Amino acid sequence: MAETTTAKSRREAWGRLRKLPSKRWQARYPAPDGKLYSARTEDDRPLTFLTKGDARAWLNRVHDSIARGEWEPPAEAAARREREEAEAAARDITFAEYADRWLERIATEPGKGSKMRKPATVMMYRGRVNNYLRERLGDTLVREIDTDVVRALTRDLVAIPSRLRPDAPHNGVAGDAIDVLKMILRAAVADGVLERMPDVATPQRKSVRHDQDHAPEDDVATPGQVEALYAAIPQPWRIAVLLAAWCQLRRGEVLGLQRRDIVWNIDRTAATLYVRRQKNGSTGGLTDPKSETGVRSMAVPPLMIDRLREHLDERVGAGAKSPIVPTSVKGKEHMSASRWNSVWADRRAAVAGLPEGYRFHDLRHTGLTRFAQEGATLAELMRRGGHADIKVVLRYQKATMARDIELAARMSASVDAELACATATPAR
Repeated sequence: MAETTTAKSRREAWGRLRKLPSKRWQARYPAPDGKLYSARTEDDRPLTFLTKGDARAWLNRVHDSIARGEWEPPAEAAARREREEAEAAARDITFAEYADRWLERIATEPGKGSKMRKPATVMMYRGRVNNYLRERLGDTLVREIDTDVVRALTRDLVAIPSRLRPDAPHNGVAGDAIDVLKMILRAAVADGVLERMPDVATPQRKSVRHDQDHAPEDDVATPGQVEALYAAIPQPWRIAVLLAAWCQLRRGEVLGLQRRDIVWNIDRTAATLYVRRQKNGSTGGLTDPKSETGVRSMAVPPLMIDRLREHLDERVGAGAKSPIVPTSVKGKEHMSASRWNSVWADRRAAVAGLPEGYRFHDLRHTGLTRFAQEGATLAELMRRGGHADIKVVLRYQKATMARDIELAARMSASVDAELACATATPAR
């Protein structure tokens, strides 16, 4: 800094002192980087002193820091302190504050595979945070969430009575809530807010719809029961029963179908169904299927062709985007999931022999089970059902056991016949 005619610079044993026109004192010093610096505050602002002694004392402190190898350029030191303060503030963030930031992040930033999460997925995570985590952990500092804290939370969540069956030994929500908590804590570790992940297992997920004696096979409806359900549902909605059972569609896929998704052959005796979208039960909008494998095509079984053709002719609007399951005959609005659930709950009880609380989704399970019993391979089941995970499809292997026994018996009989024939025919 250049000296003025109104201020005199005084050389010290080390550094320089200068009295400014304001009567305050300025200190300057040579730094290890070869530059001459004026005194600066910790946030890198100009610093002057009331007395010469104060300025000299400051110079001495800087000289000592250089001698100890602790000196940093003022701008770098200020930036470092700012980072440290921000990191300290981050480490003092509460779970409620961090969870809100995390929810905002997953809603606006791509996830795995650089794909944005679906709004329904974000809504589901937000529900688990608000319903099960915020009240119990909201004021807890994230850095204080350790294994003991998560174990205590897990015990509390496991102890919550099931809303569906209060007498059930589990509730079906603890595992999902703890999984979301782990996702948040893994992000906190990556952000440096939490030192390490708590080591706590996710509670086992068990269905609360039935007791322990209930088997998956009990949810497979007979063809007669499917027909009875079809008859029990009012028009113009009953076609949904056949689409779920014999085209193995999910509820959202059924409610998202449009006229353009049914492609007929020339004489309308056969049709191909295309799954291109779904009616989202959370947001109410039309969205892409839940995975890439959810986009698929399939042959419509002949057993429902006549009724599907009649339904399109009499109850579906003429437009390409007219919903297959409209709110009213030839209406333009897709049936909502909540309204469909209400209709289903009112009418399913009219069908004898179905388990209590029989779900619309169980019709899809029925159809895939029958498809497996006809000898469909795992790949064919995955394609028909739009599954992305082979583990989900493996459950239908159990349903093929009857078919397997039949095929094994037929193979055994044919082998026995060939052996008997070979034994009875003398060698030449």
